[in-house]
Amino acid sequence: MATRRSCRHTLFILLPLLLAMVPESTQLQSSQTWSLLKIQQLLNYPAVLSTWRNHTDFCYGGDYKTPSAFVECYGDSVTQLHIIGPTAAAGGAPPPPLPKTFSIDAFFTTLSRLPDLRVLTLTGLGLWGPLPAKVSRLAALEIVNVSGNYIYGELPEGLSRLQNLQTLIADDNLLSGELPPWLGKLPSLAVLSLRNNSLRGALPESVADMASLRSLTLACNNLSGEVPDLSALKSLQVLDLANNSLGPAFPRLGRKVASVVLAGNRFGGDGLPAGELASFYLLERLDVSRNRFVGPFPPALLALPSIEYLSIAGNRLTGLLAGNMSCGENLRFVDLSSNLLTGSLPSCLLTKAAGAGNGKNGGDDSKLVLAAAANCLAPAAGDTTQHPSTFCQNQALAVGIVPDQAHGKKHGGKVALVAGIVAGAIAGAVLVGVGVFLAVRKVTIQRAKARPPRRLVEHASSAYPSQFFADARYISQTVKLGALGIPAYRSFSLVELEAATNNFEVSCLMGQDAHGQMYRGTLSNGTPVTIRSLRVKRSQTSQSFNRHIEMISKLRHRHLVSALGHCFEYNLDDSTVTQLYLVFEYVQNGNLRSRISQGTEGRKLPWVQRIQTAIGVAKGIQFLHGGIMPGLFGNNLKITNILLDQNLVAKIGSYNIPILAETAAKSEGGSKHASDRVPNADKMDIYDFGVILLEVVSGRPITSIYEVEIMKEQLQSAVTSEGPSRRRSFVDQSVSKACSDESLRTVMEICLRCLAKEAAQRPSVEDVLWNLQFAAQVQDDWRGDSRSSEESPLSPSQIPRESVRQVRDDA
Repeated sequence: MATRRSCRHTLFILLPLLLAMVPESTQLQSSQTWSLLKIQQLLNYPAVLSTWRNHTDFCYGGDYKTPSAFVECYGDSVTQLHIIGPTAAAGGAPPPPLPKTFSIDAFFTTLSRLPDLRVLTLTGLGLWGPLPAKVSRLAALEIVNVSGNYIYGELPEGLSRLQNLQTLIADDNLLSGELPPWLGKLPSLAVLSLRNNSLRGALPESVADMASLRSLTLACNNLSGEVPDLSALKSLQVLDLANNSLGPAFPRLGRKVASVVLAGNRFGGDGLPAGELASFYLLERLDVSRNRFVGPFPPALLALPSIEYLSIAGNRLTGLLAGNMSCGENLRFVDLSSNLLTGSLPSCLLTKAAGAGNGKNGGDDSKLVLAAAANCLAPAAGDTTQHPSTFCQNQALAVGIVPDQAHGKKHGGKVALVAGIVAGAIAGAVLVGVGVFLAVRKVTIQRAKARPPRRLVEHASSAYPSQFFADARYISQTVKLGALGIPAYRSFSLVELEAATNNFEVSCLMGQDAHGQMYRGTLSNGTPVTIRSLRVKRSQTSQSFNRHIEMISKLRHRHLVSALGHCFEYNLDDSTVTQLYLVFEYVQNGNLRSRISQGTEGRKLPWVQRIQTAIGVAKGIQFLHGGIMPGLFGNNLKITNILLDQNLVAKIGSYNIPILAETAAKSEGGSKHASDRVPNADKMDIYDFGVILLEVVSGRPITSIYEVEIMKEQLQSAVTSEGPSRRRSFVDQSVSKACSDESLRTVMEICLRCLAKEAAQRPSVEDVLWNLQFAAQVQDDWRGDSRSSEESPLSPSQIPRESVRQVRDDA
């Protein structure tokens, strides 16, 4: 008994000490709990948010925390909030925009009640609207990631007051306007990533003042002009400016850069700065593909000590490669294709490509991916991808590149020999006399008239004088060549096109009009193409090409029959262009009408696929209107010109090619595609789209305006009908039972608005996209199918300005 009493006495003494060792569960402030529940109410997505309750212990509970949504606290205050949609969490398709009742302003008002928030992740949630200036109320923010949403407009100046901000990521949104100069006022910003938006203009000089910057990613925007001097940014390691219109000078950078991606721009200037690049000892990735670099290729790039990835493809770089050149030990990818390189590939590249390199782990770990096609290199056995050496020599001369010394001496000897012969001929002619000279001259002139004009085929637009494109004005949308699945835009030789069409044989002729002929052909690599041959009038000067040919090179989009390249043919005597060939992809699965009103049973598109096809056409129209400047309007859209590829992706197959538009405008005394001259120019195509949509819904072929007016009245009656039976009687009977009434009514309503008699009353293409997207989402929900089709969400490159503005008004 004494022992038990002694133990109990000892327990009472130790109990307070034991309790003091147990961590106290601090209750989250009630106001912050309310804010989290309000956020749940505003989003209601992802599904894990439904588990949040008043009694949820957000800070220390742990049961509700998932990779899609979780909260971190310090004391009784929220310091981190992470809500992650499918795009970031699982690589899925982004969700549609949040409902029309959503207000991003109210959302950030709620967030501002978490004053200690330091890390904010809101990715792939369907947020839409301009980022509010009140984000500045979250003064403690250090990391912000709002990627994969539909945030549009300019970056608010309120961000400049976040003095603790270290990371700002807003990839895959709809941001527009110019990069603000106040970026230099963010002293702690280390990571800035705004990939895949619609930002335009030049990079502000203040970027050079961001001393803490380690990573700058602005790829896939509409930026243009020179890149500021970034050599003072000693911490900069990653620079990604791909797929813009920046240049021409190669940017000046600090020596600590590890990754430089400049692909798909206008860099060229004086060529690659060999001396500067050779000093980048930490450089692991260099991608300058699809630019305008000319001049010698610096072999030292292959031997950089840290280099792993090197791509110079799609330029006009020259140089004599040799088998004994050195390579870096870490090389894993080298793309030298589509340049003017001669000689033979270094043996170190061939050895690594064969998998016998000296990588740290040996075997496949050291194997190199090597591409070197479309140069003038000594071909390996069975290699048919190289041009003859004369091709590169002619190309180098065409773009003003001085040949190497050996070639120069040889060329100089020929010139001297020709000069001597000419001088002797002239002297002989003088001795013979003026009479003989005149007679010979007369015969020469007659022969010149009798023979066809000499032709020189232009292989590259850069072969024109530099001032040829000096005044080009355009802003291109994001051009993701890899995502398009089509080859990079390039120039073709006439020999290639003649081979592709069997010398333009009549059996390859697909049709002709007042401008020229259309041929079907097959390139040497087996790619089917459509080649349009355009007769060029002498009245079309170099200025007209200056305005248009680069625009044509930007007509590349998932929902356009995309331009693959061009070829000029011109008279060598007076340098005038006589023929222009435009090469487009060939789409071989028929037109949309063949799968709608003329489709046989089993081949007609189901309702879901019809909506996706309509969304694709609308996206193509939006690109034509806003993806290039000036936009292309009055495209005479018809359902028979909407083609379907092997995956049934819709592609607009006929649009207002600028050179053709200019020819028509001259005969009519004005520009047909200039939006500043034609009021509501964008609404002409909206009406044509409405006619296409009318046939898609009804399943009946429409061949005249008269039929449109009759069916429009029937459509109006069906839309206003209270019951679904009237709508289902209007829709194509092959799909009427498989579509939800709300989805059908939404498509009918937007179709009716597109067919409005007054152009100003027709919706914008963004409004069309919004409604079609909504119809697709409703249909998916109705079917109970959780899978999102490829075209279901709005693409991040689309800007629902008018639709969102309308949403605000409705709200």
